[in-house]
Amino acid sequence: MDVDHYNVLGLPSGQEGANLTQKEITKAYREKARDLHPDKRKDDPNAHENFIKLKSSYEILVDEKARKLFDDLLQVKREQKRRFAQQDSKRRKMMSDLEDRERASFAPDPAMKAKEEEERIARKLKEEIARIRAMQANKGASMGTGSGQEKVGREGNSGVGGHVGVDKERVLKVSWEKIGEGYTAEKLRELFSRFGEVEDIVVNSSKKKGSALVVMATKHAVDAATGSVSGNLDNPLLVVPLKPSVAEFPAAKKEEQSDRLSNLVGAGYQAFEDAVLNKLTKAAENQQK
Repeated sequence: MDVDHYNVLGLPSGQEGANLTQKEITKAYREKARDLHPDKRKDDPNAHENFIKLKSSYEILVDEKARKLFDDLLQVKREQKRRFAQQDSKRRKMMSDLEDRERASFAPDPAMKAKEEEERIARKLKEEIARIRAMQANKGASMGTGSGQEKVGREGNSGVGGHVGVDKERVLKVSWEKIGEGYTAEKLRELFSRFGEVEDIVVNSSKKKGSALVVMATKHAVDAATGSVSGNLDNPLLVVPLKPSVAEFPAAKKEEQSDRLSNLVGAGYQAFEDAVLNKLTKAAENQQK
């Protein structure tokens, strides 16, 4: 994790940054946002990407749990730098020999333990970023799920020859910002195959946002993948079920988070979702003929 979110907002990092109040962080963000807004930098081809990074850093720093994890990660890195800076070449050689002997005798490796701790905190931070985005996405998903629409496609007769469409509870909605490498259907299939068989993937792409519908073979695979797949840290995936559990995100909490994270779900995603589901339904009907 190479991004210092305090520096992105023009704030001091380290212990001084950890002591900043939310009011100070918000003030710095607004000043930076006015300066980096794409409307003021029409000649800068990176203006939109820089503005998105600024907003992402702000959202992490104003979320109490995500900020605590980020501060812990910075603390681990500072301790590592401080420890190595205090060791001269001779002492480093002695420490290296000692660590080799400890590893040979199955003793805990301090450097390895520090590395594992850094990776653990980094994973938790990625999960928190995905959680922040999923809170906003869940509100839109709940509005698009009607009580009488349990299946995607046309429902046939209950007798022999009846047709059952694609089960909404086996479909995941995935979206991401158009930053860096992005995600292809092959990359998404590789990520989600760890949780079960992937039946189909339909990817939609625009200038600012990428999105996809992923059809899993079982509902269990959907439950396992939800909240677990986050992709790259610099551009995490937003993963929510097409038909989410009502208890997954309480209504009061969704309303509280919706204003701050409204930019993370595109306004045109519902239209894309409807179009793709119609295609999946027609494909399923053709297979039954």
